[in-house]
Amino acid sequence: MFLDELSPVFKELTGHPLEFLGGFFSGMLRLNLADDPVKNWLNQQTGTSSYSTTSADNHNGKSSGPQSISID
Repeated sequence: MFLDELSPVFKELTGHPLEFLGGFFSGMLRLNLADDPVKNWLNQQTGTSSYSTTSADNHNGKSSGPQSISID
């Protein structure tokens, strides 16, 4: 029951303990991996830049600003 649901968590914890704990604590502290101090530290650890800082257009082709809708 409950242990069956937690088995993937324990599997990841035993397989990659440092990565798991790092991700767990960054989630608990609500750290954004794209923010400057964390991003610079990750880049130094891995030697590559794996996080994109460019903002993607999430407007779906619509203009920015408030949109009006009509409800019948």
